[in-house]
Amino acid sequence: MQGTTPDDSGSGPPTRRQRLRAELERAARAEARRLTAAHGVEGLSLSAVARGVGVSPPALYRYFDGKRGLVLAVYEDVTVDFVAEVAAAAQRAAFDGVGAQLYAATRAVLDWAVANPAEFDIIMGAGYARLAASERSLDQVLVRELGGLFGILFTRLREDGRLVYPAEEEIDPALLGQLRVYAELLGPDYPPGVALLMITCWRQIYGLLCMAVYRHLAATFDDCLPLFDHMLDDLLGRLGVSRAPESVDSPRPPGRESTSGHTSTPGRDGGVQETGAADQESSMRRASSDGVPGSAA
Repeated sequence: MQGTTPDDSGSGPPTRRQRLRAELERAARAEARRLTAAHGVEGLSLSAVARGVGVSPPALYRYFDGKRGLVLAVYEDVTVDFVAEVAAAAQRAAFDGVGAQLYAATRAVLDWAVANPAEFDIIMGAGYARLAASERSLDQVLVRELGGLFGILFTRLREDGRLVYPAEEEIDPALLGQLRVYAELLGPDYPPGVALLMITCWRQIYGLLCMAVYRHLAATFDDCLPLFDHMLDDLLGRLGVSRAPESVDSPRPPGRESTSGHTSTPGRDGGVQETGAADQESSMRRASSDGVPGSAA
């Protein structure tokens, strides 16, 4: 998006002209983001940004390919800040165990989405859909950044022996091909079965995010946090963890036994289900209808 000229490619320290151009681009990107937050993508235009930074619209074509370029710039900046916020939340819970980190990171996603509905719209809502129609690889950005963050936590569960996931031969071939592409974005040698658990998580979490942001069913669920906590407690339990800090003195042994005495078992399509000793057979459920725990796209 940033234009290049012969004096932009020098190897020495930036010239005054280059510094002014970099400052203008930063100011324009910040103004584009401000306009998007205030008015949505519909209120974003090259002329509006130019007015905001005190230049003529043609001066911005050096940096942005019209409105499409502006929207892409906002998408990039919002995604970077959003993922950094989620990563910081996970890091703050680093000494409390993977379950606490998964809860903290997913809660950060919810809090950010509710606080920034216009920016949520551009990276996950209708604004994203319009942008992705012309940028087919755009969705890979969020999968790599946000999905990769959650992917690390799922990897820790897998390495601890707590994660039950289907082997490749147990997955429908048509779905397996898609999962392999998704898994490659999450990291090298990422098992498609684990990727299946993650995308199954996301389909449930994304639904609640949309409820909260777009105020769907707000007459009854005006505050989505209790519903969110109920969902996360259930989903984390299916992974054999909880949002409560893990005890360092009495860690749970590797395997599938959770602190509540429940055992995680694989569902037929790769989901994870949790049953107690007394009701193990009666509580068997398909993960395709219930979902599994919190991750990202």
